[in-house]
This record gives sequence, C-alpha cells and structure tokens, in this order.
Amino acid sequence: MDIQFPVTIPALRVDQRLGSFYVAVLPAELLLRVCASDRMSASLNADGVGYSLEGTQRVIQDKRLSEIAAYINRVDAAFPNSIIVAANYDRETGFDQTENEDIAAEEGEQGNAVSSAWSVQMSDDGCHKLTIPSEAKLAAVIDGQHRLFSFAKANPEALQSMNLICSVFIDLPKALQAQIFATINSTQKRVDRSLTFELFGYNVSDEQEEYWTPDKLAVFFARKLATDTDSPLRGRIMVAPKRDSKLEKIAAEATWRISTAVAVDGIMRLYSSNPKRDANLMREGDAHTRDVLLEGPKDKSPLRSAYIEGNDAVIFKMVLNYLKAADNVFWENANEGSYIFRTIGVQAIFDILRKLASDAFEERNISSGYFEKILTPAKEIDFSSTEFQNASGSGRTFIRKAIENAIGI
Repeated sequence: MDIQFPVTIPALRVDQRLGSFYVAVLPAELLLRVCASDRMSASLNADGVGYSLEGTQRVIQDKRLSEIAAYINRVDAAFPNSIIVAANYDRETGFDQTENEDIAAEEGEQGNAVSSAWSVQMSDDGCHKLTIPSEAKLAAVIDGQHRLFSFAKANPEALQSMNLICSVFIDLPKALQAQIFATINSTQKRVDRSLTFELFGYNVSDEQEEYWTPDKLAVFFARKLATDTDSPLRGRIMVAPKRDSKLEKIAAEATWRISTAVAVDGIMRLYSSNPKRDANLMREGDAHTRDVLLEGPKDKSPLRSAYIEGNDAVIFKMVLNYLKAADNVFWENANEGSYIFRTIGVQAIFDILRKLASDAFEERNISSGYFEKILTPAKEIDFSSTEFQNASGSGRTFIRKAIENAIGI
C-alpha cells in the first residue's frame, strides 16, 4: 500500500468521564507504521517488502502472533473490536509529543520544523478530521498489540486489504494508559476507594512517598485537586473509573471540565522533563527512592529539587495557590464560551505556572496573592473574542503568549 503522509481521515468524537477520544477506521498497514508499545514495534524491511518485529515480547509471544497471523490470512478474517492507542506519546520522555515540541520551540531547538504530533480538527460541517503528519511512532498501543503486530507476520495481500477500528486518545499520559489497560484486561475487584490513595491503578497507600515516581505523584495531586474543597478544579477534573456518590455529587456541581491528563501533565512538568527516564532510574538497583535522581541527567524543571527532596507539600501548595489566583483572574468572570475554560486554555495556564514556579520557589513566596499580582495585568483579555475562536493546534501557544505579553514575561 502506498501510504502518503500526512494522512487525514474522518473521526467520531466520543466524550466519556475520563475525557474524549476519537474513533476512526485506519488501514492495518498504516497502524503498523505509526504504532509501538513499550515492548514491541514493527519496521518496514529495507527492501520495502514485509515487516520485521522488534522488542522484548517477540520471542515470548511469537507462537501467539503466528497463530493470529494465520487467522488474518483467511478469507473470512474479521476484527470487529477496537485497537486502542494513545497518540503523541513519546516513548523516550514519557511526555506527549506536543509538550516536547512546545519546549523545543521555546528553547530554539526546533526551528521551523513541521509538527509530527497527531491532531484533530473540526470542519465547517461539524465533522472531525484526524491528521497523522508522519510515520513517526508516536501512537502507543494501550490494548490490542497482539492483534496489531500479528499483521507484520501476515501475507502482504491480507495486510493491505484490512482496515481496523481504532480508538485514539490524544495526549494521554502513561499513568492513565496503564489505568485503561488494567481496567480492560483485569478481573480484579474494581477500584472503588475513590477518595483514598488508590488512584488509577496506583495503590500509593502501599508505598512511602519517597518511592513515588513523577507520574504517580502527579496523579495523586490531580486527584486531590479534583476533590479538595479548597481547589478551583474541584469536580472539574474528569476521572475514571466508577465514581462513588460523593464524587458524582462533586462532578455535578462543575460547569466546565478538563481531563485528568491535562492536570497530570501540567503538574509533572514542574519537576520532571522526562518522567519515564526518572521512573526507570528509580526502578533500577536497590534504592528505588527519589534521591537516586541526584546522580542522573541534569533536569532544569523549576521544582526539581523540591521533588527529589520529597517536598511534596510545597509543590502541591504552590499549584493550589496558583490555581486559586488563576480562578480569580481568568475563570471567575469569563464568558461562558471563553477558550480559557477549554483544554488549550487550562494547558496554557499550567504553562505559565512552569515559567513562574522557579522564582516563586526561590523567593519562598507561593501565596495566591503573589501569583494573582503577577497575573492581574492579563485579567482584561477576552478569550472568547474572535481572535481565539479558531484556537486549536497552536491555540494553546497563542493563549500562553497572550498572557505572557500581558504580564511581561
């Protein structure tokens, strides 16, 4: 199959409690080119004929892959169930690709390079279009990797004739990828201690805080922000899985919402530029504690030292007080249609915190009043005006720069 990038196809948006995802029909061969898991990936052979599998799982599951491939070769083969992927997941850093490209652009490393991140746009007729810019392997397979990678062993004719249903999450952090996988593939008793430390498959109550990896801490903080009576994001962070009556009541009070992914990424970037690397370092050897990161690669994240030293209370207090200031300046009096309530708006607000956090930490002033004084010059920006109406893709950067210009950073 001659696949020409960028690839743009229709997609259906599905809104659920965790957030939104998109259902699309994609050629199996296209998915082979752009998908990977932490354990397996497929590569087109040098002669352009056939695919080779790479990864630690190949030998262990080779028999199973061959059996599925034999089924694919049959004229009556059918796969009506969905392959679930998380688009824009960078396996090297643990962040989504959009985050990495934004950082690279800010640091002058990207130049005028075209973004490789997957994106979804809404057309004039109200339909959604999913765009895959290149064959960069930025789609992490959450569920269905054996089905998908078995196509690498199938006959070329069978491979090229099959389309697959695909559920695509955009910018979903690794912590929630693991949660979805566990929910789909486990028969364990469901997580119902919603107001305790069992969060998204991370039973942190069984582990001391000094052992918490960056994503585990961020998920914990996001959960607190979603339920804390003092938090501006109370009820506004969509959570999975099943919620108890208390959480249902909290969520019902919110007039706008963001996904857990937005909060987790926004928090995590405060103390880690590469959470996957950090998690790997903390899982090597015998220590497993955060102080092993002192010997790791340098990381310029503003609250890095606070994280390594276990100063979690300071990190959370800064985030909470900053969000209170953002609520007073941006959210409290904004028009209903304002983009400051949307994902790109909240992401931009977290981006501003990352720029302010270092000075606040060094000055030992993390009060809401400190942040509100800085943000107040941006209070008059109308994020529902026409200049923000087409905000998507670069909308986050557009909003962030508007705030930066107003507050002088």
